Amino acid sequence: MALSVLAYAAIILFLGLSAYKAYRYAKMPLNGRMELYPVPKEQGHEYGGSYYEQVEWWNKERKVDHKAELIDMLKEMLFIKKLFDNQKPLWWLSYALHLGIYLLIAWTVLLVLGGLTLLAGGQVSPGSGIWGTLLFYLTAFTGLIGLLLAAFGSAMLLLRRFFDDTLRKYTTPQEYFNLVLLYGATCTGIFVWIKDLTFGTAREVVANLMSFTSFEASGLLVAHIVILFVMFIYIPLSKMSHYVGKYFSFHKVLWENEPNLKGSAIEKKVQQALARRPATTWS
Repeated sequence: MALSVLAYAAIILFLGLSAYKAYRYAKMPLNGRMELYPVPKEQGHEYGGSYYEQVEWWNKERKVDHKAELIDMLKEMLFIKKLFDNQKPLWWLSYALHLGIYLLIAWTVLLVLGGLTLLAGGQVSPGSGIWGTLLFYLTAFTGLIGLLLAAFGSAMLLLRRFFDDTLRKYTTPQEYFNLVLLYGATCTGIFVWIKDLTFGTAREVVANLMSFTSFEASGLLVAHIVILFVMFIYIPLSKMSHYVGKYFSFHKVLWENEPNLKGSAIEKKVQQALARRPATTWS
């Protein structure tokens, strides 16, 4: 029962704190717009140039394609494209960690679906119908590969920060802690589930957690769930919450180029920013 409360509290706090951080970002004053071209959302200027280069642009229709902007943003969020373009040796390690995390998110969703299937009286195993068989194999694949990639990526990035002279100079204690926390969560997960790589026991644990049913838990499983609880609360409060900030850094900083016309929303934001006085000095 206590573990169920802990699991629900972790999820609720993670979602709540992430939403609060997004709200804080959205309410920030106008940033120093970079307007880095080409801006993906400008139709007809995908390969350079800008709407503002047209003669009397203010009298012409401005076509915006948010779908193209979203696609460009997803390239960075899902594949860390800029790191791949500029630092391929570091990309392999970083992407191993990120891909492992993505697979573990999918694994968690599949475990929940599997748990719901068990609670509904169904089965999750080979030969238990299309749904049960699909859940069985997808859960095994995403869980095993996800745990290995995330553990490998976090460990190698931690070692690189320790032994790379350049990285070590500007790595903060918090960044070391972030990687240790991720490594601890994945390693305890590996040790907990190593004897059952089909994750049948994990599915039963999730079903028990969702139904608030008491079950026997080893000390290692309790430690794993507690580490996950700490991680879920800590992530939205740390630098690892860039999953929230990515949208704002791209949409509101790199590509924000709405025209500052008289009476527009941008003019109002500019006036508010000009009226704002810093509370602290440079010194």
